[in-house]
Amino acid sequence: MPAPTAQQIDRLVEILRRTVRVGTVATTGPDHDAARHIWNGAVSARPSVVVRCADVSDVAAAVLAARETGVPLSVRGGGHDWAGRALSDGGLTIDLSGLRRVTVNAAAKVAEVSGGATAADVAAAAAAFDLVPVTGTTGSVGMVGLTLGGGYGPLSGRFGLALDNVLSAEVVLADGSVVTADADHEPELFWALRGGGGNFGVVTSMRVRLHAVPALMSGLMLFPWTQAQTVLPGLSDLLAESPDELTTQFGVLGGPDGAPVVLVSPTWSGDAAAGERALARLEALGTPLVSQVSTTTLPAMLGAIDAQFPFGRHVAIRTRSVPSLTSGVGGALHLAGSTLTSPASAVSVHSLHGAAAQVPVTETVFGIRTPHLMVETIAIWEPADTRAAEHRAWADDVSRALEPESLPGGYPNLLGPDDAPQIAHAYGPNAERLLTAKRRFDPDRVFRAIALPESSTPTRAEKGRSTDDAR
Repeated sequence: MPAPTAQQIDRLVEILRRTVRVGTVATTGPDHDAARHIWNGAVSARPSVVVRCADVSDVAAAVLAARETGVPLSVRGGGHDWAGRALSDGGLTIDLSGLRRVTVNAAAKVAEVSGGATAADVAAAAAAFDLVPVTGTTGSVGMVGLTLGGGYGPLSGRFGLALDNVLSAEVVLADGSVVTADADHEPELFWALRGGGGNFGVVTSMRVRLHAVPALMSGLMLFPWTQAQTVLPGLSDLLAESPDELTTQFGVLGGPDGAPVVLVSPTWSGDAAAGERALARLEALGTPLVSQVSTTTLPAMLGAIDAQFPFGRHVAIRTRSVPSLTSGVGGALHLAGSTLTSPASAVSVHSLHGAAAQVPVTETVFGIRTPHLMVETIAIWEPADTRAAEHRAWADDVSRALEPESLPGGYPNLLGPDDAPQIAHAYGPNAERLLTAKRRFDPDRVFRAIALPESSTPTRAEKGRSTDDAR
């Protein structure tokens, strides 16, 4: 899409200053700078205009102004998307980060979550009532963005993916109208949102289930790299027989001295005595350098990960989904650790099993419901580091090593815009229905979020461009 002209931007600002009544419109200054500050410091995109929204009417006004002027827009929630899709370079960014209200109905075990709330916001609000939401592993990620794309996390085995816990969503559509999507109202939109991301409108709030757990036990075990070839095969056997209450994240990262270590990070969400037995089996996989697993809270768990992965460093992520921890996958993890180019980089492996694997694949957009492992290869380096190409090459090498072991597709929340071969298969049997929903709810492709597969049927906008080209 061509960059908007100065005249388009001037017209956009003129309209916004008339129609945005509560929030702020910024082309420079603190609000503009705050919106541009996202997790991946390598993203250089700079929107021409930022609307820092204060309510739903601001969002609708911004969407309508962008459509009227033909200026591309993006939506920023938590700003955690590594590919930088929160920012519209040269266009309009709708900033929801000020909308962070979370209201808990403890009796119903439901939270109403505003569009800019982070996972940490939701976890903290629920914890006040001894409840937990289903989140990812990071607290600073936007809860809505994470959830709409999937949401693997420490409670997925017990309660499903984050998207499996959505009860309804308030959505601003491309025509500026505001609708509520749930199982009884706009059911096709409700289906498309749960796994199709923000490609259909701006989700300004959603209602999610909360859960009570008897005990929450989590932490980490770090095993020396010399034990990798015994720890990983043993872990493979334990993963295959894990109960729903146990979700284990594992992988490779730089240890305290910079040398690689094997990470095993379990979370238990059931009976405490049974949890102690299950966690002891994991610890017995080897002789850990560190073993710090105890009763904890979800806010504390998320905060620990946020401290490890702060905003502002440069990031490149690759993802593959594999059926299990085979010897080939173990070999790729060994390659990753043996060739680490940055002490901040890591490979994090997330498990989909239990409740998340019991949802029929066509019930939501999410394309893989068989038990599997999602591998997240994260290259991270400091802004002053001049070896960016080397760090990205490391992530690419690990991804290539995993490819022969991988299922088609990959996790949409982590696939970059250039990962076309994986994107084509990322939604499994739901791809055509998803694209049909896109044509229905956003025929002119106003909204661009996580990548969708290519459509074989042109949109109205594409038909118009084809006619113009022919003339």
